[in-house]
Formats: sequence, C-alpha cells, structure tokens
Amino acid sequence: MRKRDIGILLLAVLAAVAVAVSVFSGSAIKTGAWGLSFRQEGVAPIGNAGADQLRRYDAAYIGDTTQKVLYLTFDAGYENGCTEKILDTLKKHEVSAAFFLVGNYIEKNADLVRRMVEEGHIVGNHTMHHYDMSKISEKDAFAKELQDLEALYKQTTGQEMPKYYRPPQGIYNEENLKMAQELGYKTVFWSLAYVDWNNDAQPTAEQAFAKLLPRTHSGAVILLHSTSQTNAEILDELLTKWEEQGYRFGTVEELFPAG
Repeated sequence: MRKRDIGILLLAVLAAVAVAVSVFSGSAIKTGAWGLSFRQEGVAPIGNAGADQLRRYDAAYIGDTTQKVLYLTFDAGYENGCTEKILDTLKKHEVSAAFFLVGNYIEKNADLVRRMVEEGHIVGNHTMHHYDMSKISEKDAFAKELQDLEALYKQTTGQEMPKYYRPPQGIYNEENLKMAQELGYKTVFWSLAYVDWNNDAQPTAEQAFAKLLPRTHSGAVILLHSTSQTNAEILDELLTKWEEQGYRFGTVEELFPAG
C-alpha cells in the first residue's frame, strides 16, 4: 500500500474513533444534582442529561413540547400547614398533581395522604428517608428505600403505590436510574422550578411570578414544594394565569406513553 493510501486510511480511522468517543461521551449520564439551562424565555430548558438519554431508563424531565400542557408536581419532606390550602386550590381548578412524599410525611400526615389519593392525585416515591441515593450502590439497599415507603403507603391507603420516583434533592447517577427501572419505577425530574423551599426566606408573590411565568413552556414538568407558604398563597392565581395562557394540565402518566 502506498504511503498516501496509508495516510488516508489512518485519517479515516482517527475520524471514526473521534466520532465513537464523541457519541460515547455524549451518551453518558453523570452523577450529580439535576440541573437546567434556560436559553430563552418561554422555551424548554436543556437538562444536564438529555431526554433521549433519560428515556433509556424510563426517566423524563419534560413532556410533549408541541402541546400547551403542564405537569404539576409537589415535593414534601414534611408538613408545614400549607397542603390543605394547596389541595383546596387544586380541587377548585380540577387539576390533578403528583405529590412526591417521604416516609416521615406519610407517617405523620395520613389523613392528608388519603385525601390526595381520594381527590385523584398521584402519590409518588421520594424514598423512605430522603438520603442522597447516588451514594447507595447496592441494589438491595436502594430497593429498601423505595419498598419501605411502598409498604407504608399501602398500610396508610390500602392501595399499591404508583411506580413514580423522584430522587431526593434531584441527586442521581446512571446506576440509580437503572436500579429504579429494574424495580418497575419511572423517574420524574422537572423542567421548571424556583427557590421556594427555604422557609426562612420565602419569596414574595411578585418574585415567584417573575421566576415562574417567563420560564413556563409547553411540556413543562413543574416542581413546587408544598411546604412553601408562598406557593399556597399564589397557587390559585398562578393556575388561573396558566389557564388564561391556554395551558391544560396533564398527569405524570402522560410523560410515559405506552410503547
């Protein structure tokens, strides 16, 4: 083979290797906290793992971006006196939400949990103890955190827990996603949230609207904390504003269409 042909072949091999490396690195899901990059108001953000990457593990952070639909979810590590008002508002607007709860919440607030279920909301798995699940590498230990909550939920409601999981603090790794999938769970991240969880520095209503409304986008999975007094106070107006903008409210089941 002539030197020129050898050179061309070598360049082709190097190019192929570069493409393979690029594809491989692009497909990897890194360990860390879930994060978003907003590039333009009203447009879906980019997650630090792509929708296609997450889909391999029955995970999602966004819904159908071609439809004016929102998916409302709440996280709750404890009760702060706000959930009853939130449930009243959801009932008024006929909106079904998903509440991701931990063991302590279900143990201490059984009546509220039963009300969530009776009024058509999904109660999802936020783990028994709200640990950093990315530090749990053994499948048995990982499974115990989810299954102990399942048992508590069934004891409280008499029903099987829906198989939707949200990692505590949004911290995850690829192995966690795989283990959740093997346990039959679908992992639900989010594409819209704001700093509403600090009870010592609650945002004003104006600050909340300024954060949420410009970033609202089609297919948004919205994370709010039900511990937030601000959220309880603004939810009626917030839902009204979204409705006036032409949005409907979907459920987390719609994030994972069959097939």
